[in-house]
Amino acid sequence: MKKLLSLIMVLAFIPMFLTTGCKKEEENKNYDVLLEYMKTNNLELSALMNGCVVGGSTINANKTDYSVPDFYVMDIRTAADFDKGHIKDAHNVAFTGILDEAAKAGGKKILVVCYTGQTAARAAILLRLAGFTAHSLKWGMASWNADLAGPWNTNAVDFTSPNWETTGTPPALVEYSKPTIESEKTTGKELLDEQIKEALALPWNVTKTDVLTNPQNYDLYNFWPLVAWDAYGHVKGSFRLYEDMKLDGLKYIDPASPSVVWCYTGQQSGMVSAWLHVLGFTNAKGMLFGANGIVYNKLLTGTADTAPTKTWKGASSGSVNNFGYYDKAGTYFPPK
Repeated sequence: MKKLLSLIMVLAFIPMFLTTGCKKEEENKNYDVLLEYMKTNNLELSALMNGCVVGGSTINANKTDYSVPDFYVMDIRTAADFDKGHIKDAHNVAFTGILDEAAKAGGKKILVVCYTGQTAARAAILLRLAGFTAHSLKWGMASWNADLAGPWNTNAVDFTSPNWETTGTPPALVEYSKPTIESEKTTGKELLDEQIKEALALPWNVTKTDVLTNPQNYDLYNFWPLVAWDAYGHVKGSFRLYEDMKLDGLKYIDPASPSVVWCYTGQQSGMVSAWLHVLGFTNAKGMLFGANGIVYNKLLTGTADTAPTKTWKGASSGSVNNFGYYDKAGTYFPPK
């Protein structure tokens, strides 16, 4: 009797195992389909990032009213901060609503602005993946006028931590299994569209304090050239994933572990995390303000990888402009 009961239990579990196995296989297939679609359509990270970030000094700002006629401007800051000061004719929209707002641009180039350029860079990558011609404003509204520069002025600092190291070569990269993507969609385009929408709701950043206090809690990826690693240091335990941050290099990221990408300003890591989220790496995040929030003065005076151009108020960084802006009542605040 016991043998019969055991046999019945085994037979009962077989369909469950088969269903679970098939589901896992389907989720892996979804990833493969999406990956192939992105390869075919040149949705490599480098292609998406190319020209994505534009400085205020390089765009055609009307010097009479400081509107930006070449762009449909989407401002993703809070309504309260938008009301205090924004670019003329900008549209205030929540980050989660960028796809719907972009559809109203009528084919015009889109400029996404935020406080510091970090979230806007993330938004611009998601919009580019969705087929829009989108850019982010470098340094955000902090670079538009000194009145709005607070977020960068208070976060471009030197920060002492025993977990910031200045010696040592990057460890060898490790290969991991593929992420799984749960979806009923079947084509690459359908999967991509669905993943973009899901990425809009994902948390994407951590602070330097989180990272430097407990670096062992994360898989850390430095996103800059080796020459900068040697010149400026790195977070303890970091891998360096820069040249290999591409579709064929995704094997070096563990989809199951919390991972953090860090760069100079947080703007590039915002873009990288968006791209990774779409590809199923939902645990990926970017470190806010990057190395500007840790070794600011070292970057400001450094020469490796033209660091000053990547530093708040650094030479040729385009981080300080003197443009006019408007408040909620339409009051114009001219350049100083």
